[in-house]
Amino acid sequence: MIKNTIFTALLFLGFNVTAQETVPPQVDLRIYDVIESVSADSIEADIRTLAGFGTRNTFSDTVSNTRGIGAARRFIKSDFDQISKNCGNCLDVFYQKDLVTPEDGNRVPKEAWVVNVAAVQKGTKYPNRYIIMSGDIDSRASNTMDFETDAPGANDNASGMAGVMEAARVLSKYDFESSIVYLGLSGEEQGLFGGAGFAKMAKEKGWEIIGVFNNDMIGNIEGVDGVIDNRTFRIFSEPVPPTETERERNMRRFYGGEVDGISRQLARYVHKTTKTYMPEMNPMMVYRLDRFGRGGHHRPFNDLGFAGIRIMEAHENYTQQHQDIRTENGIAYGDVIEHVNFDYAAKLTAVNAINMASLAWAPPAPKNVEIGGVVEPSAKLRWEKVSGENVAGYKIYWRDTTSPQWEHSRYVGDVNNFTLEGIVIDNSFFGVATVGKNGHESVVVFPSGTFRE
Repeated sequence: MIKNTIFTALLFLGFNVTAQETVPPQVDLRIYDVIESVSADSIEADIRTLAGFGTRNTFSDTVSNTRGIGAARRFIKSDFDQISKNCGNCLDVFYQKDLVTPEDGNRVPKEAWVVNVAAVQKGTKYPNRYIIMSGDIDSRASNTMDFETDAPGANDNASGMAGVMEAARVLSKYDFESSIVYLGLSGEEQGLFGGAGFAKMAKEKGWEIIGVFNNDMIGNIEGVDGVIDNRTFRIFSEPVPPTETERERNMRRFYGGEVDGISRQLARYVHKTTKTYMPEMNPMMVYRLDRFGRGGHHRPFNDLGFAGIRIMEAHENYTQQHQDIRTENGIAYGDVIEHVNFDYAAKLTAVNAINMASLAWAPPAPKNVEIGGVVEPSAKLRWEKVSGENVAGYKIYWRDTTSPQWEHSRYVGDVNNFTLEGIVIDNSFFGVATVGKNGHESVVVFPSGTFRE
């Protein structure tokens, strides 16, 4: 009765209102359930098991069931298989491998298979659209060529791998429109071989990868600088794809977009979703591919033109990375289980899970987004609409050119163009996202072209 009265009042006052023009919900209550379902105890159990294999160096024992990389990857596959069984075989679990030899890099001591473990949860509407969460299976001692010495790698990177496994347990209970890949990658410490092999396979199969969330060290809260922080985490993203063309590079000189590549938009998406559903967390955007001069397993995907970011702890402790277990000058070196904070690892796992769920429940992003309004008082945008019954409409975002985040937005309905009256094109950057009827949005798409009317 109240709803009908308000509707009638709006009509009486002259508002153009129809029953079909409804704004999608701002939040999805299922996301809160996903957060609550992530278990620190489960993550701890998996980290302890992975660290208990002694070393997971890519070139370590592959036969033993209790030690080495072979035991680790079989454990991960077995876990994925059990998760799939629990959800009615909803996961396609498989190994993907590539052979590496000493000729492939100076960190390859002998010929070996670099074996990845994947579990794919197929989407119901867009099965060829993929969101990937990855963690590294392998670990290393002080000498990366040493595949015999104990290297438990509790934080680097049993924490990230355990997070992937936990995300699979939680999200496999839901159906999604797009596909999700839970991925364990090998060969990271020797040269990102696992990621390179899997990215190449995805490219050859024609996968449409929405984004890659590379989780590398998500369990440490006490930095080498003495800072203790269990709320902040970093999101590393490169500014523009390395595959951009010369034409695209030249366009950026005149139209902007130096910090608006596909990976940067993915990072902004994670920031926004986290602040919406987990406001106690402090996502820290870092405008760099990775740590200074270093690399991670999202890079091979970036190299092939896919959006990919690194999610990790904010305060690293270098005495606990790439170190033989020992004590020197009163300092305990080594990446052992005692240094991992399982509650923090659970929080960052939840960050991944809610962002994957949001993307997998969202419709595809608009294509061919273009912008106009040069020497005019208003900015104009147009785009190619997305087909699908879940599409509610589109949202235009804009921000100051110096702002790291999208500051303003306007839902414009199910149209393929819109004019932002009074918003001058020269003073802001703009983008467009598709909005589903469930409220979930695609990643924002930065205009790739211009037009004049």
